[in-house]
Amino acid sequence: MKKEDKMKFFETFNIYCITDEKHSNGRKNIDVVKEMLKSGIKIIQYREKYKSFLEKYKECIEIRKLTQKYNAILIINDHPDLALMVKADGIHLGQDDYPIKEVRKLVGDNLIIGISTHQPSQYIKAAKDGADYAGVGPLFETNTKDDVMPPVGLKYLRWVVKNKKIPFVAIGGIKKHNIKDVIKEGAKCICLVTEITQSKNIKKTIKELQDNFK
Repeated sequence: MKKEDKMKFFETFNIYCITDEKHSNGRKNIDVVKEMLKSGIKIIQYREKYKSFLEKYKECIEIRKLTQKYNAILIINDHPDLALMVKADGIHLGQDDYPIKEVRKLVGDNLIIGISTHQPSQYIKAAKDGADYAGVGPLFETNTKDDVMPPVGLKYLRWVVKNKKIPFVAIGGIKKHNIKDVIKEGAKCICLVTEITQSKNIKKTIKELQDNFK
């Protein structure tokens, strides 16, 4: 699939999912991903902080097969080398990770590169450096990461909507009770982590979340 076709997923599909085995009620990442894909999710980001590189590799090989089966795209968090080895569709970087321009040299032009941003200057730099999309947040308080930063609030989201340069994904503490507020501000693609990974019925939860976009 060409990159321009992959990027259409960010405009076409409204829910972006991230793995989080630590907060998956004892379920494995692969089992959770299966439920996400069966529920119609088309964008999966693999994020795993607590496993060895070999464990991550083996897991991503299986998840890559699943995303191909369901015609979904796979984004790997943090590790450009892992993204290349498992033939993922993209890589997602943080502000303290490798520079976008250097990662682009490594992965080539056909892989999507996304980066987390927390303020306008970072978003502007991401676009200038060649990022394909930006994460915008955390909008609300979240505890899915050990090094989580304070929420930036909806003000930053409003700025991005008004000054959009590249596609973006709204992220951070988004739940059933506040997703409508995010949608009202103009977000078209929204990432939820524990609201989905911790759900006892992932399919039902995703359906309820998607209904908010209607």
